[in-house]
Amino acid sequence: MLTLHTAARVATGDGALIDRGAVAVSGDRIVHIGPLAGARALHPAARVREWPGLLGPARVHTGPLPVAPSPREIVHALLKTGATAVLADRVGADPALRSAAARADVRLVASAVRTPLTVGARADFSVLDGPECVATVCAGRLVHRRR
Repeated sequence: MLTLHTAARVATGDGALIDRGAVAVSGDRIVHIGPLAGARALHPAARVREWPGLLGPARVHTGPLPVAPSPREIVHALLKTGATAVLADRVGADPALRSAAARADVRLVASAVRTPLTVGARADFSVLDGPECVATVCAGRLVHRRR
């Protein structure tokens, strides 16, 4: 199902900001980025998720891993911060943690460069309302939302 994620502002791949923007997601890919009105016209049957704040590229976690009782909960703690990638050297060779990251589609990367939001790219983004992460989408799936 196609989903439109809308926010007060959307940060695009070229660094521009779109007021009342939308990102359309199908499967694990971004299929459209633009103003909300245009996205609704192009995708009238899409499910719409409205978020406050700024929707932009997901974070890459660069610091120490959160302390949690299990690898799955460590990965969940990362997702709650808006991160959908973590520096591979932070994970090390721990097979349980690598497996938990793979199951959640969290990428292990060599550098902290964020992947910009562009049509055709993997749908990895977060929505920030001030300093708080209100939603995280990883590989097209809503994996965290503030209640």
